[in-house]
Amino acid sequence: MPCPYRLRKTMIKTIKDLDILKKKGEALLSPDKVKVAVGMATCGLATGGGEVYDGIKSALRETGADVILAKTGCLGFCQMEPIVDVWAPGMPRLTYKQMTPRKVKEVIAALSSGEIKKEYLLCKSDSSGSGLDNVPAYDDVPFFAKQERIVLRNCGSIDPDSIEEYVASDGYYSLHKVLSEMSPEEVIEEVIASGIRGRGGAGFPTGLKWKFAGGAECDTKYVVCNADEGDPGAYMDRSVLEGDPHSVLEGMLIGAYAIGANKGYIYVRTEYPLAIKRLHVALDLLRKNGLLCENIMGSKFSFDIEIREGSGAFVCGEETSLIHSIEGTSPEPRQRPPFPAQSGLWNSPTNINNVETWANIPVIMRKGSKWFSNIGTEKSKGTKVFSVVGKIKNTGLVEVPMGMTLKEIIEDIGGGIPGGKKFKAVQTGGPSGGCVPKELIDLPVDYESLAEVGSIMGSGGMVVMDEDTCVVDVSKFFLEFTMDESCGKCTSCRDGSQALLEVFTRISEGEGRENDITFLEELSSAIKDASLCGLGQTLPNPVLSTLKYFRDEYEAHIKEKRCPAGVCKKLVSFYIDPEKCKACSICAKNCPVNAITGAKDMVYVIGQEKCTKCGICFDVCPAKFSAVTKISGKPVPKAESKDLDNIEIASS
Repeated sequence: MPCPYRLRKTMIKTIKDLDILKKKGEALLSPDKVKVAVGMATCGLATGGGEVYDGIKSALRETGADVILAKTGCLGFCQMEPIVDVWAPGMPRLTYKQMTPRKVKEVIAALSSGEIKKEYLLCKSDSSGSGLDNVPAYDDVPFFAKQERIVLRNCGSIDPDSIEEYVASDGYYSLHKVLSEMSPEEVIEEVIASGIRGRGGAGFPTGLKWKFAGGAECDTKYVVCNADEGDPGAYMDRSVLEGDPHSVLEGMLIGAYAIGANKGYIYVRTEYPLAIKRLHVALDLLRKNGLLCENIMGSKFSFDIEIREGSGAFVCGEETSLIHSIEGTSPEPRQRPPFPAQSGLWNSPTNINNVETWANIPVIMRKGSKWFSNIGTEKSKGTKVFSVVGKIKNTGLVEVPMGMTLKEIIEDIGGGIPGGKKFKAVQTGGPSGGCVPKELIDLPVDYESLAEVGSIMGSGGMVVMDEDTCVVDVSKFFLEFTMDESCGKCTSCRDGSQALLEVFTRISEGEGRENDITFLEELSSAIKDASLCGLGQTLPNPVLSTLKYFRDEYEAHIKEKRCPAGVCKKLVSFYIDPEKCKACSICAKNCPVNAITGAKDMVYVIGQEKCTKCGICFDVCPAKFSAVTKISGKPVPKAESKDLDNIEIASS
């Protein structure tokens, strides 16, 4: 493995080399002049972060202000993007929310005059700062107060394209410690003692996985980072790769040394272009600094990493399917044993962990297994990153100790349900997870507790639902997703998912039968028992969990032909109350299929045969009128008929 950069002066071999790089990074993180950094992860860019960055750049060019412009990753509080951080000498770090180019210009202009624009501030890094008494410190903001950031430790704080800033945040010191002070066996024992379990799904003990691969007799071994994040609503791995790729790469280097591998792969989905771009930059920096090469840091350990872009198939999240995809064959699962730790890539021992697991490793090696194992619960150690999305005020990424309750995550960190609506349920674990009802909101979030109620931890997707959510519709959505993503190898998964979906479609359209619930339960159990890989084995979880906790809602659909949440289109109708209609024509103007007719000073009417049940009329009708009504499971009232076309109404 020849190193093309072996003659460069930036080669890192000793602790002194790291210290030199660290000083450079500290100067970048805490400069002696004003520094402005824009959150430039996918969430920031999607909300205008790129325009904000360009606006700052243009303003600095016009004014000639001596200000450093930089970029960071996602801080986690996606609801407040675009986020801009400002560092000024003698001041705490200031974090501004929901910025625009205009707002940033105001902030910079104020700084030039020695003032601080306070109205756009989200928080400050600590309690210091003259004239900032009314600005909450970072830990006083409810979204951050209960979090404990290990995996997300650098996201939103450092430039992901700067190895100096990563080293200044204690990066690669763990790698040096491992290579200079520890044997591979000692590294594995430290990971075992930490109690960390795989953060990608089933939660298998990471240290045992490493031990199996390390103990396998073979000259060629591999480590793989599974970044094929496919759960709807999940984006934890993407954000880590976009905001702190070096934490994952350092973890892979440590893992490779521990099991005796000299080659690694990062399997990342093509739909993550920014993550892939930042990984390429990080890998190039490692090679330039002699950290992906022969005899790394003067040791006998040699290693290199290659990026493999996945095609986006959900089944590739399963280890053996992922292996087949890297090898260039059809991404289908295979029977186990043998397990990948015994026979994986090209029949060689292979250790596969996901992004979050790898990112934990450097911190465990630096702070020790005892420190890590004191976080979380007895059987679920450390923290877990969740993407909290859906019907919740504060959407974003949160990292909390294992064992924190759903209530704390949803209400305290997430801010609760918007619009005065009531919390109904939360789906954990993505389409392979389960639906946890409001009655269990005090449930601690750990592997065992979630399994007991019929759900899983999964990779960490958390979709919050309010009272307007139909669980039949939600289960149908996840079934559509998993059926489409099934590789088709197993009859139970391929045909079973299709049969489940057919029943759900029938129920949602008011054609449910008396024995449908029993059929769904029996078929779901059969699919779980007969499927080859995790996709089929967990595919029925949304069905079984919603049947367990929301059976009355299924019965309403089947027996009463009614959707209690008013979501299933064929069980819902919209009509206009003639006594409330003010002939404002807003509903008619917004109807996409022109199903609403009327005229000035005349009652407006919805033509039921033409109506597609989209609900736009219901949404746009002014609240002060509330003339459009949504009904479920009942015939449209006789008042909604053509003989009302000529009824005049009083002028509003």
